[in-house]
Amino acid sequence: MGTDNRDNIHINSKNKNNYANESLLKQEMDSILKYETDEEEVIDEEELRLEEEHFKEYQARITKRINEMKEEHDRQIFHRNMIKAGAAVLAVVVVGVVAFNMIGTRILAPRSVDEAAAAEYSSGETQDVATNASTQTASAAEASTEPPVIEEKYVAVETADTREFGPEIVSTCGILINADSLEIVSERNAYAKMYPASMTKVLTLLVAAENLTQEQLEDTFEITIEITDFSYSHGCSAAGFDVGEVVKVKDLLYALILPSGADGALGLAYYIAGSQEAFVDMMNAKLEDLGLADTAHFTNCIGIYDDDHYCTAYDMAIIMRAAMDNELCKEILSTHYYVTGGTEQHPDGIELSNWFLRRIEDNDEGINVVCGKTGFVNQSGSCAVSYAESENGEPYILCTGNSSSSWQCIGDQTILYADAMQDDNMTGYSVSAAESNSGGIDEE
Repeated sequence: MGTDNRDNIHINSKNKNNYANESLLKQEMDSILKYETDEEEVIDEEELRLEEEHFKEYQARITKRINEMKEEHDRQIFHRNMIKAGAAVLAVVVVGVVAFNMIGTRILAPRSVDEAAAAEYSSGETQDVATNASTQTASAAEASTEPPVIEEKYVAVETADTREFGPEIVSTCGILINADSLEIVSERNAYAKMYPASMTKVLTLLVAAENLTQEQLEDTFEITIEITDFSYSHGCSAAGFDVGEVVKVKDLLYALILPSGADGALGLAYYIAGSQEAFVDMMNAKLEDLGLADTAHFTNCIGIYDDDHYCTAYDMAIIMRAAMDNELCKEILSTHYYVTGGTEQHPDGIELSNWFLRRIEDNDEGINVVCGKTGFVNQSGSCAVSYAESENGEPYILCTGNSSSSWQCIGDQTILYADAMQDDNMTGYSVSAAESNSGGIDEE
């Protein structure tokens, strides 16, 4: 007979006892552990190999990127050095030409005169020689006594009617002058040292306009990373040009004034002079031409604060007066809205707007503010320089500094213009401080 359930139980129990034997159990465990250990060792080696390959690939990519960055940096340094070298060569050539002209004037000219005199003497025309010599001597004496080229027409003077700003004016310094007679209508601390902030760009514009031809306005300039990095690192306002963007020189002028763009200012400086430093030298030379070098000195073309970057409210008013005699400056400073030409980066151009003009023109006092440029740094407060005309066309220039806010700066200028024009019976309007608190401009 076959086994019954009791036999099955007996067989299973017997097998169970075999597995319970310590020797058999130990062998079984050792076999399992050996298999797992061998498998793990194979897996670890494979993973290690893959990780090493991935690391090598990553290291190769990083090394390649570092080399590319170094090459780009070297190219920029080379380009910058070439510009500086070119400027240095140009400076040497200019100095050489000036020196040659001076030597030719002082040495060669007298020698030729002596030879001519000898020839004339030998021909018996000594009287003519004496006459010519005396004429030349008189001309030389007249030339030697000529004063430095200082624009006398840009000297504003106080009169018996010059008065102080009223107590309703918040700005701590400023000056209002008649742009025709150059008589000072009113002022407050007009000759005190101040920091011009972005009003600086009026002089930047004037120097640029005086050193550009009509043909150059259509020329192009490529925005460099040096320009954008400088603007960004100094927290400057900008028109928004991109690195590598090729823009017209004319567009740089509008970008300089309407949005107070540092990228426009630096672009003009590099295009005209090769560097900001060289352009600033031209700006300080213009201050000297205007007779302002004793009280004004600039260290940059943007208006970034520097203790050695300063002027007075009087100086800034005179700079604006000079700018009004330049048609290109007046055109740009009076523009409310402008769109730059299309480029690869900005196919539709960049929209630019003069917020100061758009805000201050919104008044009911009959004041026509034609041109203006604002500025702000902590050390100067809100400031502005502007040009306005009365209803009868009488021109005025006003500079105010260190107001409490941008809109209060507008309020101060509105009051001062209205009072001056009312005094001349030109508008019949008056304006109070409370009435002027109706608008504002964006801080720069």
